[in-house]
Amino acid sequence: MSTTAAESPQPASWLGPAASPALGPCPSPAAPNSRKLKSGPSRQWAPHECHHTAAPKSGLATSSTKEPMGELTLRIGQRGSRSVATHQYHQGALRVLRPHYLDDSGQVCYVLVNPGGAYLGADLFLIDVEVGDGADLLLTTQSATKIYRTPGSFAEQRMTLRLGEGARLELAPDQLIAYREASYRQNTHITVQPSSSLVMAEVITPGWSPDGASFRYEELRLRNEILVETDDGGRLLALDNLLIRPPAGDVTGLGFMEGFSHLGSLVVVDARVNQALADDLHALTAGYKAHTGISLTRTLAGTTGLVLRSLSNSTAELNLLLGACTALLRERWHGQEPLNLRKY
Repeated sequence: MSTTAAESPQPASWLGPAASPALGPCPSPAAPNSRKLKSGPSRQWAPHECHHTAAPKSGLATSSTKEPMGELTLRIGQRGSRSVATHQYHQGALRVLRPHYLDDSGQVCYVLVNPGGAYLGADLFLIDVEVGDGADLLLTTQSATKIYRTPGSFAEQRMTLRLGEGARLELAPDQLIAYREASYRQNTHITVQPSSSLVMAEVITPGWSPDGASFRYEELRLRNEILVETDDGGRLLALDNLLIRPPAGDVTGLGFMEGFSHLGSLVVVDARVNQALADDLHALTAGYKAHTGISLTRTLAGTTGLVLRSLSNSTAELNLLLGACTALLRERWHGQEPLNLRKY
């Protein structure tokens, strides 16, 4: 689709001026915060610092009318044969658990935690992650991201991701669940080097509602902006917009959700992305109960992007499908086993 999310109520994906055609049907003043942090001896949401004595300047612009409910900064570097955190800072309702290693590849795994349990109206969360040259990070979440009712103002997450030369990032969060009368905006700004490798998977699920209907949330806006660092500076590789706004019209029909209620996305940026890989992934998805399409971006400074969209009526089915796709990439490119976070 060539329209942006702001111009159309349909799920939109703009993949640059030379995007390849899809391989299959491609679905493609703030209110005061109502939640306060607990005070007293039991409070645990204090800033945490590693190798630094002061909070860093995150570089993420914040609204003058909205104070962040949670902030997280994470820097990953290479030390010997392992990737490690060279700096971390958190404040408010965001933190990461202690790092662990799922295999002997040296890839470090961090688990992002929101002790508050959910996103509410006017909540703002800021996440800033940098993976240094040659470093390897797997970032996941402890549980699903839940968006509850947001009267007065939307909940928002702003994430900045930066990958160095030869750096690798796998972003594998649990599903995003939007409940009745929820409004949520997620903006992710990504900068990669031509030799970087990025894999991001996400599943969007409608939450429970009293009448059992699937689309009772107000609005979901998810925007990924991906830049490649070149000799001319950062150049846009892909601007991927997704907008679902049920009150604006029927989102269940043809050309939109096609009768499905759940949506899965996979974004891959790597110099090894090509049409042959897209064909392999498309063939792999045929064995699942889902409606899937794949698009390629243009090639910029030797690297290419791939966006997969999949529609289903089951979170589990989409997790299996995206898991199979990432397993293919892990084995083919890195010789690693399929990702199974629940066994650790």
